[in-house]
Order: sequence, then C-alpha cells, then structure tokens
Amino acid sequence: MAWIVISGRADRECSVVDLAATTAKVVVQDGTGIPDRFELAFFQAVDKRRKCEVIWRRGRMLGIRFLA
Repeated sequence: MAWIVISGRADRECSVVDLAATTAKVVVQDGTGIPDRFELAFFQAVDKRRKCEVIWRRGRMLGIRFLA
C-alpha cells in the first residue's frame, strides 16, 4: 500500500505491484486527475516521499519512474 500525493489535494491510496530501483507499477482506483508528476509516499504518516513521473498509463495501472 502506498499513497499518491498531489499538492493541494487529498492523498490517493494505491497498490504498488512491481517495485524496482528506478521504476514501479502502481494500481489506482481511478486514474483520472492524476498528473504526469506527483509524489509517492510508502508510509502515509511519515514525510518520506519519492518524486515520480508517469511513463505510461493503462486503465487503472500506471508505470512510473522515480526522479532524483
């Protein structure tokens, strides 16, 4: 379980189904309104987030790349 964090909006829960050092696949309930760049939080209560960029979209699944 993880959370998509978009500035100024409520966090969106998602599932990480494939995690690598520089990329991941995440599944969301609703992919509408998710921008091309956002932050991914693996722990909602802790302020440790990874900046991400969407590299592909297929329905409810997103392929993301972690940014430096």
